[in-house]
Amino acid sequence: MADILRFTFVVGSISSLFDIATFTILLKVFHTDAAAFQTGWFLESIATQILVIFLICSRRPPWRASRPHRILALGSLGALASGIFLALGPFGTLFGFADLPPVLLGAIALITISYLAMAEAGKHLALPAAAQPNRATLARQHPASDAALNGRPTDTTH
Repeated sequence: MADILRFTFVVGSISSLFDIATFTILLKVFHTDAAAFQTGWFLESIATQILVIFLICSRRPPWRASRPHRILALGSLGALASGIFLALGPFGTLFGFADLPPVLLGAIALITISYLAMAEAGKHLALPAAAQPNRATLARQHPASDAALNGRPTDTTH
């Protein structure tokens, strides 16, 4: 439970810092109106929430981790593409979204990339050290596994 709380605190803090940064950039740098703010916030939120899945599912960096299942990858990236199309496509105004200038879209992309880099770095602080249990620990936790590791047949009759 302590590991989950530490992970939640670290990654949640990073997420909150980037929320504040996004609000500040949208309101103070670009002076967005309500519709542009909602659009920018929606795009940044959906991108970070979907893409961070690919970072936190492994202890390893995403370029060294095993590939996600095709359904997870296609579903997640499809949802991201759908969200971007919903906000920026021809029907976006029906949902209260606004057209954003390219420089603002670039800022949102930069915020997203920065968040993902910080989340990748933060997960190493959040996750406990990868301790390799020794054979004695494994034997106490999983006696059948220990027997198999040592080449002894497992007895499943008890």
